[in-house]
Amino acid sequence: MSEQQLPAWADPSVSPGDLDAQGVSRRGLLRRAGLFGAAFALGSAVPAAASPQRHGGDDPRLAYLVGDHHVHSVYSHDAKYTFTQQARAAAKYGLDWMVFNEHSNFGHAEHGARLEHAEIVKARSANPRQLIFQGLEWYIPAAEHCTVFAAPGPHETDLLTRFELAYDGKLLNYTEGAAGATDTARNEAHAVKAVKWLAEQRRSGYVDDVLVLANHPLRLGIDSPHEMRAWRDAAPEIMIGMEGAPGAQGAAIPGWRGTTSIRGEYENKPSAQSWPGYPADAYLTYGGFDWATATVGGLWDSMLAEGRLFTITTNSDNHRTVFDTWKNGDWPAGQSFDTTGKLPDPVNTDTPQAGSDFWPGEFSRTHVGVTRYGYRAVMAGLRAGRVWLDHGHLLDGLDVRLKRDCDSGRGVTLGGRLRVRKGEKLTLYVTVTSASRPNPQGILPGLAHVDVIRGAVRGPVSDQDTWRAPDTRVVRTQDVSGRKGTYTLRVPLTAGDESFYVRLRGSDGNRHGAGYLGAAIDPNGPVPHTPGDGDPWADTWFYSNPVFVDVAGA
Repeated sequence: MSEQQLPAWADPSVSPGDLDAQGVSRRGLLRRAGLFGAAFALGSAVPAAASPQRHGGDDPRLAYLVGDHHVHSVYSHDAKYTFTQQARAAAKYGLDWMVFNEHSNFGHAEHGARLEHAEIVKARSANPRQLIFQGLEWYIPAAEHCTVFAAPGPHETDLLTRFELAYDGKLLNYTEGAAGATDTARNEAHAVKAVKWLAEQRRSGYVDDVLVLANHPLRLGIDSPHEMRAWRDAAPEIMIGMEGAPGAQGAAIPGWRGTTSIRGEYENKPSAQSWPGYPADAYLTYGGFDWATATVGGLWDSMLAEGRLFTITTNSDNHRTVFDTWKNGDWPAGQSFDTTGKLPDPVNTDTPQAGSDFWPGEFSRTHVGVTRYGYRAVMAGLRAGRVWLDHGHLLDGLDVRLKRDCDSGRGVTLGGRLRVRKGEKLTLYVTVTSASRPNPQGILPGLAHVDVIRGAVRGPVSDQDTWRAPDTRVVRTQDVSGRKGTYTLRVPLTAGDESFYVRLRGSDGNRHGAGYLGAAIDPNGPVPHTPGDGDPWADTWFYSNPVFVDVAGA
């Protein structure tokens, strides 16, 4: 296909603001806009959550905005696409919000961040229904990467640039993280200091809001459990979670990259920098999800078992899209990324180029519950944990409520806390809206089962490197094969002697087996695919954040 024949959304010469005129469907965005018009017109007041002294809970009604917090452009040294190409792809696939989190680099800090911001400001004006955040992919001292992003405002770019220069592990050469190495303690402490600094910028009002999410945490095995807990504990209102599933989900499409390819590009082995407590299997993905999330009773559950929220997300991490025909442009004489902060615009070749990623929203989607439309509303929803995620457009919708049987209110939703008495009867209401149209691969997905996972809350751990939650397991699997439209599952629960949490998971049923910690804990969990044979469209899952139940006196 020549450049003149490209679809409008893929042509970098067309402004994102021209999408409607170019015939690109905005059905998803307009449908959600209609929801806002109906739901939010009822009033701007939001019912307050129950106070800690009251039993029960009554969270507000929510609309869900779909987004991606990990997208790269020509302002990252290893990416390819123009800002316009990425923004238009996100619109095509129905994203309401997205974060451009370009890799830290001296060229980016000195030139690219400012240039990128100018494009973001123009795009925000041209696309009022697409929330576009500016962010940074932070190289964490002694560890992996994080997305850092701020609410729009006069200091958003300055905040990110100051942070990049003062706290980025790559720029400072604070990369050492091996156990016992001379610089490891200093580097880990600097990462904690960085999170605290961001929290202070929010407290002082320098920026309206800022959030941090750990990216591909087990890809290299260098994000140890104690580091992740330290970042969270430094400022839990800032460091809110991690990628439950990485990008690069197209890496193992059969016949594409090779016989050793793994979804997410999780193709690494333990190194001297890796935390030695992770088993070799931790370096794989399970149904496309990171081992830390996919293992029932594993690292994510061990953090939730402390009774503290830690949100999971999924995203594209888009650098180079599978089967795409664009290549990086050539550098003019005398220029480089260090001197410009921006790659040359790509050129079309008509020949498929190497890549592992999907366009933003094409395969991976993070759904955030909000009470109004806007940047700060998305950030508030993420912080509150009102989040569920899916691959392959598996579901059109998910609403989760947990309430006491004696209450008449709405109960609490994802990320929330329900206060109950010992012995009280509870009901978990899971409202599913099945996929109503084929996904971008042309498949009409079907949800096969919904798993309810329950874990005891035991409070802070004494060993910060604990990655096991021995009392977490799948307590119910509901077969929903063939069910269409919107339906509600009602799951009875009883409050015992101790506080607990529940979370949800489900899949298309195509590939599953005993979970990593055994069938008694997880009889039908995600499993690794054969290297080189990981068609992502044939193995799709959804996950939700937890709901916590605080038992009085526990």
